[in-house]
Parts: sequence; C-alpha cells; structure tokens
Amino acid sequence: MKNKDISRRKFIKLFGAGSLATVAAVTGCKQATNADGSTDDYKNQVEPPKGKMTYRVDPHTQKQISLLGYGMMRLPTMSGNSSREGEDPIDQEQVNRLVDYAIEHGVNYFDTSPAYCQGNSETSTGIALHRHPREKYFVATKLSNFDPSTWSLKSSIEMYHNSMKSLQVDYIDYYLLHGIGMGGMDNLNSRFIDNGIMDYLLKERDAGRIKNLGFSYHGDVEVFDYLLEHHDKYKWDFVQIELNYLDWDYANEINDRNTDARYLYDELQKRGIPAVIMEPLLGGRLANVPQYLMKRMKQRDPEKSVASWAFRYAGTPEGVLTVLSGMTYMEHLKDNLLSYCPLVPLTEEEQNFLYDVAKEIVGVETIPCNDCKYCMPCPYGIDIPGIFVHYNKCKNEGTLPRDIMDENYKRNRRIFLIGLDRSVPKMRQADHCIGCGQCVVHCPQNIRIPQELQKIAEYVERLKQGKPLTDDEEE
Repeated sequence: MKNKDISRRKFIKLFGAGSLATVAAVTGCKQATNADGSTDDYKNQVEPPKGKMTYRVDPHTQKQISLLGYGMMRLPTMSGNSSREGEDPIDQEQVNRLVDYAIEHGVNYFDTSPAYCQGNSETSTGIALHRHPREKYFVATKLSNFDPSTWSLKSSIEMYHNSMKSLQVDYIDYYLLHGIGMGGMDNLNSRFIDNGIMDYLLKERDAGRIKNLGFSYHGDVEVFDYLLEHHDKYKWDFVQIELNYLDWDYANEINDRNTDARYLYDELQKRGIPAVIMEPLLGGRLANVPQYLMKRMKQRDPEKSVASWAFRYAGTPEGVLTVLSGMTYMEHLKDNLLSYCPLVPLTEEEQNFLYDVAKEIVGVETIPCNDCKYCMPCPYGIDIPGIFVHYNKCKNEGTLPRDIMDENYKRNRRIFLIGLDRSVPKMRQADHCIGCGQCVVHCPQNIRIPQELQKIAEYVERLKQGKPLTDDEEE
C-alpha cells in the first residue's frame, strides 16, 4: 500500500467514484433515453454469442463460476425505472426475462441481499431462479443486519432463514457478512462476533446449508486485516471487494479510505482466497467518463463500449472468481455478456492506458457516491443519491455552470436547475437536509453526506440568484 502526499485543498478537489449509474434517469444533463430507460447507443448492439462464457474454477468446490455475476440490486420496476427506494413494484416479468437470458448465455452466479430493493430483491430473485433447475445457478446473499434491532442472535438467525425462504432454496451457495468495515471493529463485534452468529454460521457451513462463507468489505481496513489474520479460524471461502481501474491505486483519495484495491486483492492472493468483485463501474461512473476520455477510448476500440474496458479490467486478474454487475435493462446485460463471452484479457499496454485514464479522472471534482442507496431512506425524505447523481452527471459532462461570464453559463444554469427539479422533487432536495447525520454511518464510501448536501444546497441557491461562484467559495 502506497502513501500519497496530498494536501487537504487538493483532496477537496479530487474526484470521487461518482454515482453516475447507467440506469439513472437524469433529465437535462444526460443523453436522451427511451421509454424503458435505454439509450440509442444500443440500437445496433451485437447479439452476444451462446456457449462462450468465460468461467473461473472455485478452488474450494472445483465448480465453474461464470465470470459475469448478476447483481440483483437495481431491478426494473413497473414504471420502467430501476428500483430506488421500493416506491414502485418490481417488474417480475422483466426480471424473469433478464434472468432467463443471462442463464441462457452462461451466467450462473446471482447476488442479492435482504437490504436490496427495500427488502424485495430476494423474493424477486427467488421467483426468477426457481423456474430453473437448482444446479443451473449459484445464489449469493448476505447477513445484512445493519440496524441494531437485528443484532441479536435470534434476529440474525431469523434473517438468515428468511433469506432461504425468500430465495426458495434449502442451501445458500455463497453467504456473506454484509458491509464489513462499516463502523469499524466495534460494529464487527456487535453484529457478528459477540452475539454468536459467526459461530452459528460456521456450523451451518459444516452442515452444508452454507456452501461458501465470506464477507463483503466496505471501508475500515483494520477490520479487513483482522478477519484475514484469523483466516485459519474462519477459513474464508471468498471475499467480496471493490475493484476497478480507478480504485486500484486511487481509492485512498477518491473515497477517503486508507487502502486501495491493489492492497485488498494482493492480501487475498497471499492466502489463496478468491475475490468476488463489486463496483467494476463504480456505480456507472466508469461507463460515463468525461467526454474527451470517452472519445479517446472509442478511438482505440470503436466496436466496444466504454463500460467494456472496465469489465475487461476487473475480469483480467486470475484471482477474480466473478464480477458483479447490476443490470437493470437488457442492453446492459448484453453489453456485459459481450465482454465475457469470452473474456479477452487486457494486455499490459491496455492496463497502462487505463491507469492513464484513471489519473485524468482523479483530477475531476465530483462526490464519491456509488448510488448504492445504503443511506436511504432518509428520515426527512431527502433523495440523497438522486441529488448526487444529478450533480455528478452534469459535472462529468462539463455542463455544470461555474463562471458567470462564460458564454454557456445561462444555458447550463437553466439545464442544471430544470434537470434537478425534474429528477428530484423540490421537497426532497438538498436544502431540506437538517444535518441529522443518520446517513453517514451507512455510507460505505465514507462520504460526509450532510456537508456535501449543504454545499450543493448553497450552490443551487447561488445559481437561482444568479450570483457568481468562485473557486474559493466552492471550497
């Protein structure tokens, strides 16, 4: 792990893992979308081949796992958008179609959680998968006991058994302690150690009702190191980490973490623990790079999407078991299948090209939100990820109004304000945040959410009043 000398002023300017989810509908500062949320970029999309999926062998079970894993976090709803806060019912028919198509093209790893889609993801996933033979898929879910009311042994066991009921299975292929690192060692002890649930899960693995036991890491590296130091005791079958070409060396800066993906991956490799990868696109950020970088990537490979670069990067390391992607729309699924049917590993020269792209991205100022929605629901109704998505999208595309003397200022000001009102209702915008801080402890990116919302609220008010915004005022 490298130490990087960085001033506070520079840090404030550094770009975070923007929450530019490819499925987010942000009016005014994004390309036009169709009724189903798709974009015209995919009109001439090549159909992915069947029988070409790249598989990795699980060293513990010797079973083949598809390199592309289906993340069931952002499922389509009846309104045509991705599920954000459970406000719209999940479109089960569409979920079934997506799952069927994925399995038909070789995907066999499906990842969910009791916390996803306001508790509806496991049920929806179970309905879709139960229509297929059990040997056709591996299901992963999590002990998502974030709330203190679920920390007791009884509540945690109940959550575990409810997952099997919702998924309609009598064993779980990959079970994770969810959100390790959030809240530090005290949180780890309260949620998993002191209450006895860890001992219970180890016995469940011995009994065969859990085939593989691991954890997903978010944040405090002390907890990550502690669990790996006790690998002889727990015998972790896999660990889920965030890995992409931006996090590889810059997670320290962009997410205010004390470690990068390079360190996490290397520590797992030392112990022979396979890595499951989350956030290969950083919530869509690496599918929506600044336009000048997008042009550079398309010049190198006109036939491939910008997102495919990130997926090839995440899938290239041999210690990666599967790469998760939350695919709300069919075109996203097809594009990701093209990246892994089969995988063409990145060359060293291509990796260096992406590291150069990462350096460029780090110089752009956005908010390190991955649109995971762990901060939701806000007790005061603030649409936290929606606000960050809109701000980051406009900043990333160069349409964020800055200089009042700029010839495009009036146009960009109008686009930003109208787009904000259309994407986030006024009663749910940043100026209604009271700074209670309940969201902060749930953020795996360690974002100071109330402070960021306050800055955006002040920025929006200045735009409304037509006041200039200098760099000093921004900071």
